[in-house]
Amino acid sequence: MNRRVSNLVIRVFGLVFSLLLSWSPVRSAGVFKSDVISASTQFIGSLTPEQKVMAVVEYSQANAIKWTNLPCGLQCRVGILFGSLSASQLVLAKNVARAALGRSSGAGYDQVIGIMEADAFLGKGRKEYSSDNYIIAFLGMPDENGTWQLQIGGHHLAVNLTFKDGKEVSASPLFMGLEPPENTTLKSNHDAVVKVLQSLTSAQLNKARLKEGFGDVFVGPGKDGAFPVLKAGLKVSELDKQQKSLIIQSIQQWVHIANESLAKEIMKKYSSEIDQTFIAFYGNTTLDKKSDYVRIDGPGVWIEFVCQPGAVFPQGIHYHTVYRDHLRDYAGSFKF
Repeated sequence: MNRRVSNLVIRVFGLVFSLLLSWSPVRSAGVFKSDVISASTQFIGSLTPEQKVMAVVEYSQANAIKWTNLPCGLQCRVGILFGSLSASQLVLAKNVARAALGRSSGAGYDQVIGIMEADAFLGKGRKEYSSDNYIIAFLGMPDENGTWQLQIGGHHLAVNLTFKDGKEVSASPLFMGLEPPENTTLKSNHDAVVKVLQSLTSAQLNKARLKEGFGDVFVGPGKDGAFPVLKAGLKVSELDKQQKSLIIQSIQQWVHIANESLAKEIMKKYSSEIDQTFIAFYGNTTLDKKSDYVRIDGPGVWIEFVCQPGAVFPQGIHYHTVYRDHLRDYAGSFKF
């Protein structure tokens, strides 16, 4: 190799290496915590003093539980609106989301962006729906020490991720909804629970069937800690190995909102509790009619999926779902 070619190779390698170093986020588990904090610090550093007051608030129970699925912007949330950010700030905000959320294809970050895109579609006909009306909030300053919470929310979306000493430790409560259901953002969630229901025998379906339905999720926004005292439905210990596997796969669809390390940790816990978990439903096993409902309720996990009448397209349906943990919502930091 002559000197000119050799120098060119060195320069190209140096350029590629510098680009790799500057690219964010880095996705290996070993550097994940600094990646989230780095992205958060970069975004917060881009804000004006007035914007920072909106985006970074006190880590408190009052702020942590101030989330909803409604299209009400800052009237019912803390944080700063995406629509108030400059183009460069919006890129940095999405870098925070990309760093903090799961990166499995079609889950985590992909689902958050998909829900926002669905709302932008609804906003073509209704002013209150818009991807501009979503918020990002930091409850406490992101740091390697102490506890802080990241919220990303808007219509049909409430992400609550809690960090302790630089590590992501909780991914619940989580609300995800969608209209119209022809948008495929929640298809994997829908299809996974349908597979569970359709795997049940007639006798198992009779045990799993609820006597009454629900107009919405039962433990939604403003219902922290309000889990039913008694379990309802069919105990998973009565199912065969394949059916249990389908339930575990269903739970994963929600847990993968978290980063890979935390999701693996959570699923290990839920899998160990699977025989103490219950499956219940109301309506049709296809989950395609108004009031169709399914619930997975364990010692830890709580998942609900309900089909509501369409809001913008009233002739159809739309989805509401919630993922909670009986013990670990908000990392167990608050009492309800």
